[in-house]
Amino acid sequence: MIEAAFESVRDDVAELVPMALVFATVAFVMKREAIVAAFQRARGETVTNLWLWLINAAVIVPLVGVPIVTGTSLIPRPAFLENFWLSVPEILTLIAAILLTDFAAYWRHRFEHAKILWPTHATHHADEAMTWLSVRRKHPFGQVISMACDNLVAIALGLPFWSIAAAILLRGWWGYFIHADVPWTLGPVGKVLISPAAHRLHHIRDEELMGHNYGNTVVLWDWLFGTYLDPAPHVNCATGIAEGTRDFAGELARPFEARYWRKPAAAPAVEQPAA
Repeated sequence: MIEAAFESVRDDVAELVPMALVFATVAFVMKREAIVAAFQRARGETVTNLWLWLINAAVIVPLVGVPIVTGTSLIPRPAFLENFWLSVPEILTLIAAILLTDFAAYWRHRFEHAKILWPTHATHHADEAMTWLSVRRKHPFGQVISMACDNLVAIALGLPFWSIAAAILLRGWWGYFIHADVPWTLGPVGKVLISPAAHRLHHIRDEELMGHNYGNTVVLWDWLFGTYLDPAPHVNCATGIAEGTRDFAGELARPFEARYWRKPAAAPAVEQPAA
């Protein structure tokens, strides 16, 4: 377990360091003299996000990821589907893997906005100063849900595991990008791929507008299921949730708070006027 935790953290650090260099450069180019104020504004939440990243990388991934990877053979994979993908060009197989993992993630994400899962998912929406590290702001329960659900469809449909691994990597990189604090709609590309502006709209403080743009990578599933919303009118919108942002301990405790589970008080009876 300790060895697996060390390897998981090491692999994540190897991914985070180049990302940090890329987004530090983007921040300098985009913000210039405002970069210090932006850093100070995000400092507390960045510390929280790093702690959540660490516990997920060191504990959740080894505990949950290893059984999932080693247990993929338990998911039925019809031989004719596995053979079918062997005859498909690799680039098309990779595209299919991206679309299918994003399809599963789309519906997992929509269910996370349901009442029963929201107390866990609220942690991810709590950042009021979004940065590329906001993608790592996941409660451990949320990390478990993502790891358990996002690849099931692709695995069950027999896609080769190299394509699923590649899709995980590419979607992971795109996840950092769309959480970055940049006002980019990506123009025509944003009609195909989820843009930072489109995903920021999903993190908007307005709870009604929050129910849009669930996709991680492609716009397709939001278009098909009626949840896509053009982010152009909402660029640089305020983010966060009514419950407010928390430090690391507060975010870990969030799903257990009574406010999420107690029934709302009954409305007082209205006296009828005398006849």
